[in-house]
Amino acid sequence: MLLTYQYKLRPTPEQASTMEVWGELLRRHWNYALGQRLDWLHRTRCQIDRCSIVSEPIGDIPEKVDYYTQASELKQTKELFPEYKNIYADCQQQNLMRLDKAWKRLLTFDKKGKRGGRPRFKKRGDICSFTFPRVNHPKAGANLIGSTLKLSKIGEVEVILHRPIPNSFTIKQATIVKKADGWHVSLSLEDNTVPEPLPVDEIKSAVGIDVGLEKFLATSDGQAIEIPQFYRKSQQKLARQQRQLARMEKGSKNHKRQSNKVARLHLHIARHRKEFHYQVAHWLCDQYDLIAFENLNIKGLARTRLAKSILDAAWGSFLNILITVAVKRGKWAIGDDPRGTSIECSGCSKRVEKTLKDRVHHCPHCGLVIDRDWNSGINILNRVQRTLGLVFAGCGGDLGASPVRQQFSIASLGSPHYTRKS
Repeated sequence: MLLTYQYKLRPTPEQASTMEVWGELLRRHWNYALGQRLDWLHRTRCQIDRCSIVSEPIGDIPEKVDYYTQASELKQTKELFPEYKNIYADCQQQNLMRLDKAWKRLLTFDKKGKRGGRPRFKKRGDICSFTFPRVNHPKAGANLIGSTLKLSKIGEVEVILHRPIPNSFTIKQATIVKKADGWHVSLSLEDNTVPEPLPVDEIKSAVGIDVGLEKFLATSDGQAIEIPQFYRKSQQKLARQQRQLARMEKGSKNHKRQSNKVARLHLHIARHRKEFHYQVAHWLCDQYDLIAFENLNIKGLARTRLAKSILDAAWGSFLNILITVAVKRGKWAIGDDPRGTSIECSGCSKRVEKTLKDRVHHCPHCGLVIDRDWNSGINILNRVQRTLGLVFAGCGGDLGASPVRQQFSIASLGSPHYTRKS
């Protein structure tokens, strides 16, 4: 299993300047290589017996361009532009590999029959990362020794190791990234100690979760997690900083300084959200062996008028983190079709139509009165159980003659300074 640990770097001003120059030179090389590919595409897309002199260039049709032809031209690039000799060769090759992957996504179809978008030309500052594909290798350009990262043609850079790298992990590659708060290194690690998934017949506890906007998630056993709304709560502060940015002249030092403040605030919000997602994922894996969830069409939901709240909750990122944490701990995290989970009664399986504003599920057939999200969580769990052939005691509502609405209990994730498990 591949993991990524990110650490803060403390480069000297000279080293930081060198890394910024590398990013700018790699950006120019990206644009030139992309222009070559687009030129080949435009010259070869017309029919054989006719050519449009309006939209198609006239001249000899060039040979097909791919990664290998462009990588073989690196030697000529260094002769024409000597500044590229100061960049480690593997970093230039990795830059071309990124472009090649983006280009293949444009030309080939995925499993759903869709293609990726066209790669774009990068403006100044867009490429702020470069990769060393080998670390701690005799021919590697990056070597991590203790808290010092030795980079070829850059020098020794201090690394803030806020958490140790386990001895069982193998460092595969290192990516130097510039963010609003400085330079970081992302180490790609291979973990061979990941346990095998728990056998199905040994699963002792299971839960179904229903994500939402009123509550971040509701479980099938009656617990709920409050939605933090990190972006919503920071909107006023962010708007104030952006108004100040809009008043400043573009390109000035004050504009760059204020732009960095806005970027830092966005980074702060994203990190808080990510830490919250890890807290919830570990909380679920601590209590349950099987977590069932809905495979939502989040891209489609993000096109509605609830887009800002949906993107603030970041369900997709949370579910990806949940799956990763479950795999690392040998647990199960399984998605299921979300259709009908809200209108199906968890007590008698009858359909009970309701609108979005109806937050209580009241079944006229069996008398079950339960929170709408709670009912969905139970249905999700029941569907996954049937798929795996498991039988658990379900959590239903009050089936008495005079039903009472069942209330959620708010789950506690501990103190705000929750320590994430590695």
